Amino acid sequence: MSTYQENIQAVAAAKEVAGSPWDAINPESAARMRAQNKFKTGLDVAKYTAAIMRRDMAEFDKDKTKYTQSLGCWHGFVGQQKLISIKKHFGSTERRYLYLSGWMVAALRSEFGPLPDQSMHEKTSVASLVKELYTFLRQADARELGGLFRELDKAREAGDAAKEAEVQAAIDNHETHVVPIVADIDAGFGNAEATYLMAKQMIEAGACCLQIENQVADEKQCGHQDGKVTVPHADFHAKLRAVRYAFLELGIDDGVIVARTDSEGAGLTKEIAVVKEPGDQGDIYNSYLDVEEVAPEDTAEGDVLISRNGKLVRPKRLASGLYQFRQGTGHERCVFDCVEAINAGADLLWIETAVPTVHEIKGMMDEVRKVHPDAKLVYNNSPSFNWTLNFRQQTYDAWAAEGKDVSAYDRSNLMSADYDDSELSAAADARIKTFQADTAREANVFHHLITLPTYHTTALSVDNLAKEYFGDAGMLGYVAGVQRKEIRQGIACVKHQNMAGSDMGDDHKEYYAGENALKAGGAKNTSNQFS
Repeated sequence: MSTYQENIQAVAAAKEVAGSPWDAINPESAARMRAQNKFKTGLDVAKYTAAIMRRDMAEFDKDKTKYTQSLGCWHGFVGQQKLISIKKHFGSTERRYLYLSGWMVAALRSEFGPLPDQSMHEKTSVASLVKELYTFLRQADARELGGLFRELDKAREAGDAAKEAEVQAAIDNHETHVVPIVADIDAGFGNAEATYLMAKQMIEAGACCLQIENQVADEKQCGHQDGKVTVPHADFHAKLRAVRYAFLELGIDDGVIVARTDSEGAGLTKEIAVVKEPGDQGDIYNSYLDVEEVAPEDTAEGDVLISRNGKLVRPKRLASGLYQFRQGTGHERCVFDCVEAINAGADLLWIETAVPTVHEIKGMMDEVRKVHPDAKLVYNNSPSFNWTLNFRQQTYDAWAAEGKDVSAYDRSNLMSADYDDSELSAAADARIKTFQADTAREANVFHHLITLPTYHTTALSVDNLAKEYFGDAGMLGYVAGVQRKEIRQGIACVKHQNMAGSDMGDDHKEYYAGENALKAGGAKNTSNQFS
């Protein structure tokens, strides 16, 4: 017996016990409402999605073609439409996740207005967005199931037993729009206790996977900007443990932690690590500092000195008080960070790179996997990269190395539209197309995400609409550029009243008031023009 039928029987039994006051209660209506509310709390969501993510990680270990993907979403509606579109085009949400970008929270969700990605926004706004995303995804479930319930009623009214069985099977096997979310907790928004408290909020809202970076919380910068400052491993690992304790306290034992290292582009540290014995974490961290050997008589008032291999050295300190790493140590520090993060309990890794190149990512992950063979990476397919220029230059350089004639191309001007139809452009686009599959196979990238795609798509679509609607096209700018495409592409939002829950509201009115219900979906509803 299906869960749907079991719920009908359960409500019918409760109705019988309640007696005549429940005479107007329809057990099937209540069972439908239960089906439309599969997840009662955010913790239900987190438990369900953590299990999915762990399953996907295990499948990826066996088959590198089974990598996962996500797009960053800055509003619940955007996340909802993404998942509705995925189900429409691919029939399943399998291995497709959500990404919550701290950058977009700062830029779009702060009461202060748009902010740079420096952890200045309200801490609670991150958990609020997690909750909002899952509210919209659960509503997508309810809307889709509501449509199936109406189909079931029509089949019954028509006496079409075959159609009724088909629709009933669709209800029983309904795939939820609720998927895992990789949620950005930045550098933890304070000390380890602050990180723990915020992690709890995010998990309670539904997050099964938290991504945390090794920057100094009060010096936090976007991963693709300059001025990044990292912390010693002891500080970062305390925050990893704080996140793990938050998961465990809330009963999400299989919660996923992504440890992000910004060391590739971070040339500074705020602290000199504590060294307890030669060769320990702190000693290795300090070994990357840019230092100069000094004699005791050469020291100045206020100098910070380190004893290294029997010699006295002075780390180079900036006027800001920050210490500088040696040039060219970024890759080595990234590898060290990754190995130690897994040792400290991280499940997945994230390495911020300067450009998207398969060989660079592979090179670092090869070193990590010498220690942890199953180490898996989350990779940011960032809009901060100029993908067109990068891959055209990579292709140019590869051709030049092979001895191929590249005299027809100006390497410094490869972004030009003049090259769009060229052989080099086609080869570069082919590399971009397979980038995710290539890095999954070569560098063990389990999850590919684009941090800010819907920020850019919103700006682009609004620009196109504004240009046409306020220009010579007038109303045709909207009709041809938006609505006609919505209708022909089968975009559910063309019936915006339905998307906002009008039909579900009518269903509920009928449950509550029966034939006395005043419903909105009658013959005079203009949405019928889109049937």
